[in-house]
Amino acid sequence: MRLRYFLNSMLLLSVAGAAVAVTPDNGLALLDTLERGNWQLRAIGSDQPLTKICLGNPDALIQIRHNGVACEQYVVRTTPTSVTVSYTCKGQGQGLTTIRKESDRIVHIQSQGIRNNAPFSFAVEGRRTGPC
Repeated sequence: MRLRYFLNSMLLLSVAGAAVAVTPDNGLALLDTLERGNWQLRAIGSDQPLTKICLGNPDALIQIRHNGVACEQYVVRTTPTSVTVSYTCKGQGQGLTTIRKESDRIVHIQSQGIRNNAPFSFAVEGRRTGPC
């Protein structure tokens, strides 16, 4: 009886360990596949000027309007080609961002939320243009 309990326990532990090994750490593995370097962000459907960023940490694409602010992030949805993240920045606002990966060098970003007590909403195409 004890041997059976021990074997069942070991089986459960090994299955749980296998599940942990397969699951991405934070659901943002898609962003890790983007190339680092200079990126240009162009508003979709607008003639607004380009925004340029040096992308070292691709998580920065999630919080474009809250750049450099420490925020809590929650992955709402992830697929092989997109990720949707909700984030809250204590005292600074919040946002919901969807990033769709076209390639390692091209993404489409839609984001909306609140910053400085004012709403924002935008859609941009990001393209890698070279090294920083």
